[in-house]
Amino acid sequence: MSAIGIDLGGTKIETQIFDGTWAVVGRRRDDTPRDYNALVKAVAAQISWAVAQTGVGTPVGVGAAGLVNPANGLALTANLAATGHPFPADIADAAGCDISYVNDCRALALSEAVFGQGKECRTVMALILGTGVGGGIAVDRRILQGPTRTGGEFGHTSAPAHLIARHNLPIWQCGCGRMGCVETFIAGPGLGRLAKHMTGRDVSPPEIAHARDGAMASVWQVWCDLTADLLRTLTLIADPDLIVLGGGLTKIDGIVDDLTQAAIAAQLSGFTTPTIVLAEGGDTSGARGAAFAAWQAQRHD
Repeated sequence: MSAIGIDLGGTKIETQIFDGTWAVVGRRRDDTPRDYNALVKAVAAQISWAVAQTGVGTPVGVGAAGLVNPANGLALTANLAATGHPFPADIADAAGCDISYVNDCRALALSEAVFGQGKECRTVMALILGTGVGGGIAVDRRILQGPTRTGGEFGHTSAPAHLIARHNLPIWQCGCGRMGCVETFIAGPGLGRLAKHMTGRDVSPPEIAHARDGAMASVWQVWCDLTADLLRTLTLIADPDLIVLGGGLTKIDGIVDDLTQAAIAAQLSGFTTPTIVLAEGGDTSGARGAAFAAWQAQRHD
């Protein structure tokens, strides 16, 4: 058994071929085109390259940022030239084969639930903290999703009013058009925005986290409190066994310990907090999760 997974991002398209043990046995990476037609052709070319090695009928999964509206098949994405286009259908037509298309954050959640930190857990929640904030929930080794496929857009929930009031924070507009999404505070740009508001200085997220003293310590604590409140809300909804963190901000030293302490303080009195860990799959998680989702879909499992 083989499976093909594609991790499609704003700068790269990476295809990975997995064998029957889910080890990577082939890999190809290309730059992501900025033109829609070129983008479709580039993804289809990678699929054709992989299928030529594995054989026709191999399950193919594409994991990409953004959403596809099941009502009309049109994509909505910030970092790909695909918004307003029937992106999955066009890829399948160009490649000449069926594909499974999944949000990249949901793919990471599935990968960690099946192969990574959560493989001994029933319910695994992933929170991705990068240029945006997203995530996903896997239950019994399957992505938890409903009819709109929007479950996991955690960054577009509202920031907590009590923390905004306590720290005298402004309400910022999100890229989605709404005001006050938690992403505007806790994504990478949001952390920098907090620092600018609280200190008047333009400081990068690594500098904020590494300073950990004076004004920057306060900025980091506010960020931890806001992120922990999101984790509390998600825990009250999904009650996960494990929370897996991914994304660029997770490279900050001590983030798991700091968020764990903040989450314990935010949790309902007397109740335990889910264990928080870093994703262990590295740069294979997205592709492996997409490939596994495609394999599941083909087996109807």
